[in-house]
Amino acid sequence: MRVNPSPAGGSGILTQSRFGEDSIIGVLDTGIWPESASFRDDGIGEVPKRWRGRCVAGERFNASNCNRKIIGAKWYVKGYEAEYGKMNTTDVHEYKSARDAVGHGTHTASTAAGALVPDASFRGLASGVARGGAPRARLAIYKVCWATGDCTSADILAAFDDAIHDGVDVLSVSLGQAPPLPAYVDDVLSIGSFHAVVRGIVVVCSAGNSGPYSETVINSAPWVLTVAAGTIDRTFLAKITLGNNSTYVGQTMYSGKHAATSMRIVYAEDVASDNADDADARSCTAGTLNATLVKGNVVLCFQARVQRAAQVAVETVKKARGVGVIFAQFLTKDIASSFDIPLVQVDYQVGTAILAYTTSTRNPTIQFGTAKTIVGELIGPEVAYFSSRGPSSLAPSILKPDITAPGVNILASWSPSVALSSAVGSVNFKIDSGTSMSCPHISGVAALLKSIHPNWSPAAVKSAMVTTANVYDEYGFEMVAEAAPYKQANPFDYGGGHVNPNRAAFPGLVYDMRPSDYVRFLCSMGYNNSAIGSMVQQHTTCQHAPKSQLNLNIPSITVPELRGKLSVSRMVTNVGPAASKYRARVEAPPGVNVTVSPSLLTFNSTTNRLSFRVTFQAKLKVQGRYTFGSLTWEDGTHTVRIPLVVRTVISRFYVNA
Repeated sequence: MRVNPSPAGGSGILTQSRFGEDSIIGVLDTGIWPESASFRDDGIGEVPKRWRGRCVAGERFNASNCNRKIIGAKWYVKGYEAEYGKMNTTDVHEYKSARDAVGHGTHTASTAAGALVPDASFRGLASGVARGGAPRARLAIYKVCWATGDCTSADILAAFDDAIHDGVDVLSVSLGQAPPLPAYVDDVLSIGSFHAVVRGIVVVCSAGNSGPYSETVINSAPWVLTVAAGTIDRTFLAKITLGNNSTYVGQTMYSGKHAATSMRIVYAEDVASDNADDADARSCTAGTLNATLVKGNVVLCFQARVQRAAQVAVETVKKARGVGVIFAQFLTKDIASSFDIPLVQVDYQVGTAILAYTTSTRNPTIQFGTAKTIVGELIGPEVAYFSSRGPSSLAPSILKPDITAPGVNILASWSPSVALSSAVGSVNFKIDSGTSMSCPHISGVAALLKSIHPNWSPAAVKSAMVTTANVYDEYGFEMVAEAAPYKQANPFDYGGGHVNPNRAAFPGLVYDMRPSDYVRFLCSMGYNNSAIGSMVQQHTTCQHAPKSQLNLNIPSITVPELRGKLSVSRMVTNVGPAASKYRARVEAPPGVNVTVSPSLLTFNSTTNRLSFRVTFQAKLKVQGRYTFGSLTWEDGTHTVRIPLVVRTVISRFYVNA
């Protein structure tokens, strides 16, 4: 994670927060591998006296597996067994305890709060010191998901209830389901996170991995922090040499043994099985290759619309007894894993050149070079191709995702009980990608912020990150989103931008909210009193509820349907110097006039909250697409920026644009 200097001068967020030592991060996931070096408690003080949790014993897990780093561990199987029958750990590699048999939970926990581990790597790749976002924060583990891939609503709600009782400060939840999204009052993650947030717990959730398509973002409740995935400036490359001495470079994470000599390379379509469709064979779709023709050869495959995954091609070639794969594709920075045979991902231009070579000679050959870690030679961050995009399909006036954090090729601890393959066996650290990886980065930052500002509400913590995030890459260019083709990123890709932890510690102003604001939001969604009362666990009457969600005090303004002229209100709370003056600077979305009133906010020792109105007026009476701008409050030291997202409409009969 790139950390920029504090705008207030002096030490940064890590030092000021004492590396998060006073914060407790709860992780709802697949458990933890407690012996990992990331969970050592060297140099960490005693467990906070306010902690009320415990370590629950189970299969290969007891109280001795907890320490001053892992201060709580619980596991939930009653809901699973009620829904699917008794857990059978004979047929499925699993532990009926908080011990992680999958690896996912260990990876996310160490990303959020892992201790410093020198010489960490994934089979020699990405070698260096590994640490979590808040390396001295405490971890409370809530195992709600199992090796079968199932996580039940009953178990998840039980874990939320326990985490609230135990006293966590932050909950990291790398879970969710793809659209269609259930109503907030019916969604287990929305319900559980609501209960946590109203008790002051910051809940961080993954945005989903269904990108780059619009309206695919999940976990869209306004009270959670929803995290998109961004790239980092590290990749893994290997050289490939053809028999004519031409050399090319491709992406790979294969770090096994290579043949000492060149191997024959064949084009997938030329070694297709008799009944295979040519297009399917070209992309190495499962079952399309002739094992007799493939055996002992490297296979050149081309990504297709119906078969986009390099991983599928690898499995197809392995089953046909091939010895390597060149996968030509639309390249993104998310690199596929292959453990048994070499896999090198190249772009279509390189793939086409290799194909031309295979047709020009009777015995085409190829030799793989060793994978190397490359750092600092990529422009970034960029929004990952797979990261789910907004707008929210459930509440389009609530901008989602909220924030972006590193989520591509992330090295973190792994469960050594998980054999990656028969040839490779197990590892202690693994590289993985997804919004499951970006989510715990933000959980770590939230823990640092709570250490510095223990009285900040979850809304204030969210606002601090969103309003100080970067919308430019490290070279000063506007952020780009991986898509087909690449495009300039916008708030539906990255929310407020890419997280800047040091600036978030000193945001100047925050857009704060109270639990009652969220209840009014639920009323505005049209849910009945009974459903809302059941969710919030108190009698609720929506008699004077707003009809719109536009005035909810979130750190963004999204107007899905602008007809003519519309005003929206917001309130900011001064968390900087008492005597401060902020001026508004507007970058209006194209096609829209935007005015702010008042345009000057003056705070003093008796006035630390002020409201303002933002008025939007469409310039053209045409059906428009979403356009993007920003509103920034500046005092000479702080820059408090929120996204503005507007779509003009003239008729409800138009489809979304």
